[in-house]
Amino acid sequence: MTEDDTRAELIEPQFKAAGWETNPAKTVRVLRNHAINEGEIKAGGKRGHVLRADFVLEYKNTFLAVIEAKRKEIPVTDGISQAKEYASLLDLRTSFATNGLSIWKIDHGTGSEGAVEAFPTPDELWQRTFGECSEWYQKFCSIHFEDFKGSRCPRYYQRVAVNRAVEAIANKRKRLLLTLATGTGKTLIAFQIAWKLFHTRWTLQRDGNRQPRILFLADRNILADQAFQAFSAFDDDALVRVRSSEISRIDEVPKNGNVFFTIFQSFMSGDKLNFFQYDPDFFDLVIIDECHRGGPTMKAIGEVFWSTFHLPYISV
Repeated sequence: MTEDDTRAELIEPQFKAAGWETNPAKTVRVLRNHAINEGEIKAGGKRGHVLRADFVLEYKNTFLAVIEAKRKEIPVTDGISQAKEYASLLDLRTSFATNGLSIWKIDHGTGSEGAVEAFPTPDELWQRTFGECSEWYQKFCSIHFEDFKGSRCPRYYQRVAVNRAVEAIANKRKRLLLTLATGTGKTLIAFQIAWKLFHTRWTLQRDGNRQPRILFLADRNILADQAFQAFSAFDDDALVRVRSSEISRIDEVPKNGNVFFTIFQSFMSGDKLNFFQYDPDFFDLVIIDECHRGGPTMKAIGEVFWSTFHLPYISV
C-alpha cells in the first residue's frame, strides 16, 4: 500500500470520525499537503526544498495540530521527528505521527508523547491547547487573515507572530516586542493585527461600542507612506495620514479615523508636543515601526506619552 493509499483508506477516515472534516462554514478545516515554507532561496533565485505537512488541522481559524503520515508498512515512530519539526515551525502544541494502524501523539507543551487510540475532536484539541481561552482571543480568531497585497496566506512565522500578539492583547498585556529581519513582513503582521482588532471592535474599554483607534509610528515619511498604502483593505475613511505640515496649517491634529500613520517628528515640532492635543484615552493601541531607530525622539515620546497615558503598544 502506498502512502497516498494509506492516507485515503486508513488515516483520513480516522480523523474524519473525530470531526475533522472541512465544513461549509470553514470553522473546521483540514489542510492537505500544506506547504509550510517556500523553500530556501539559493543562487540564481532558485528555491530549495519546500517543507510540506501531510495534514494540518485547523479550528476557528487557528492551526491546532500537524499530522505526519507514513505508509502502513513503515513503523509509526519513523514520522515523529518530522512531526516535531513541523509543529515547532508552526508553533503548535500538538502533533501526530501515524501509519494508519497506530497513532503517536506529541504534546509539545508538556514534552509527553506516546501512542493513543484515536484523534481528539476539534473541541477537545482546542481545550487542550488553550484551556479556558479568553473571550477576546476567540473573537480575534473568528476574523480571517485578510488579503494583503494579493496574498491571503501569511508565511508560517507571520501567522505565529500575529496569533501571539493578539493572544497577548486578549490577555491584557501592555507591551509587546516583535523582532523580525528586514523584508520578513513586519507591515503585513501589523496590518493583520490591526485588522483583527478593528473588525472585533476591540478597544481599551473592551465593551465593543466602537472600533479602535490605532497609531502607527515610523521614523521616516517613506515608511509611514508605505504602511498607509499597504493598509488599503481598510475603508478610506478609517485611514489617516498625519503630517506636520497639515498640523501647522490648521493648528490641530486630525482625530477622525481609526488607523493613524505618522512619524515621530510630526508629533514633536520644536518645543511643541503635538500628541498632547489627543486625549489620554484617544488611542487604544500604538504600533512602533523600526523602534530601534527612534533615538532621543522615541525616548522622549515614550517617557511622556506611554508613562502618562498607559497605552498598550507593539514595537517591531
